[in-house]
Amino acid sequence: MSTAPSLAHRVLGGELRAAARLMRDLDDQAPSAREAMRQLFPRTGRAYVVGLTGAPGAGKSSLTDRLIAWHRKRGRTVGVVAVDPTSPFSGGAILGDRIRMQDHALDEGVFIRSMATRGNLGGLSRATADVVAVMDAMGKDVVLVETVGVGQDEIEVAALAHTVVVVAVPGMGDEVQAIKAGVMEIADVFAVNKADREGADRTVRDLHMMLELRRATATRPPPDHDELHRFPEGEPWSPEDARFWEPPIVKTVATRDEGVIELCEAVERHRAHLTATGMLKAREIARARAAFVALLREQLLAGALARLAGEQGHLDQVAARIAAHEADPYSLADELVARLRG
Repeated sequence: MSTAPSLAHRVLGGELRAAARLMRDLDDQAPSAREAMRQLFPRTGRAYVVGLTGAPGAGKSSLTDRLIAWHRKRGRTVGVVAVDPTSPFSGGAILGDRIRMQDHALDEGVFIRSMATRGNLGGLSRATADVVAVMDAMGKDVVLVETVGVGQDEIEVAALAHTVVVVAVPGMGDEVQAIKAGVMEIADVFAVNKADREGADRTVRDLHMMLELRRATATRPPPDHDELHRFPEGEPWSPEDARFWEPPIVKTVATRDEGVIELCEAVERHRAHLTATGMLKAREIARARAAFVALLREQLLAGALARLAGEQGHLDQVAARIAAHEADPYSLADELVARLRG
């Protein structure tokens, strides 16, 4: 008696409905989804991941649409993960990115998945990395990840993508904004979109100023170390290092398809640079580390909350006791951690 193929095998067989179901199960944290991911994992690691991030209204979706077209003209299959914000009040999300990418809706070489953040910070959904892995296993050559419009410290996409495109737009802040720490520092490529607007040249100048300042003051960052006091090697910090990469700045008008070729070529040059210098392997290790730590954190937290519920009551009950100053959160946390370690 034959058995029905597993969800993972159906995904590997190219069944789009199976892939969509698995992505939904991952987002819903269904237990069966983890087993499917175990089966898919050996078939991942081939897709090149490009992240697009920047302020709300910068035109990330329009640029993503144009990048899809550029890759499809070159015969590459494309996966797209578009993350939309979740309302903190209703819990809903518009998930409107597919509407803005309707030109590719019937293209069998393109798979677009919209996701809600569900309150997750960092510009991505909790399940984004897993969904990227599913698209990788499906055989997509390139996966584009469009984040929620992010702020200065929401930079999770840097740990997920091989190349990060930071989309800036004129008229959305003073020139000092360009030299602030945070999201601007994760860019491998800058795209100044809506470059037909007044102030585009000023935005480009501001970005050049930021890069020149970073180059002129390049000093090795303060050393960091792990619990065994080993110093990890980070990104090249000096222009004298052969692996150093200077982020190019490309002016685009996505709605008119202007500058898109130059932007795509800049991403391709960065990909070639990572391969030639061995940095691609380093980024793969960084991606694996980030994904593993996130998975570990999720499982440990779930275990801790289950233990808390069994010993002290539901989280809301414990929180109510803490709010009423009937319990000390520091002692409760220390006791719980000690029990988990024991």
